[in-house]
Amino acid sequence: MKNNRVLPQYTNQAMNRELKQLCKMAGIDEPIRITTYKGSIRLDEVHPKWALVGSHTGRKTFIVQALSRGIPPNIVMKWTGHSDYKAMKPYIDIVDSIKASEMSKMNFLN
Repeated sequence: MKNNRVLPQYTNQAMNRELKQLCKMAGIDEPIRITTYKGSIRLDEVHPKWALVGSHTGRKTFIVQALSRGIPPNIVMKWTGHSDYKAMKPYIDIVDSIKASEMSKMNFLN
């Protein structure tokens, strides 16, 4: 055990590099279009999904999944270190839109 740690310790850059490699090996290669603007010039780039994955992707996924499963935002905030509700609001909005989309499937009048 190096440095009294059971698991190896990675820098953020090394961990993201490894995550990208794992996703690439797993075939997570759906093309994703990224659109940005430089002044009035539109720039479109297409990347394989694995190239865009990083540790923050996992963090976002964890938050949305926890909220989707009914864990209260204040508990998720404690786990993730978010200090204010404003930072958690975008995730809550995502979960609310997912719930609304699922509820629309219950509309039997269509």
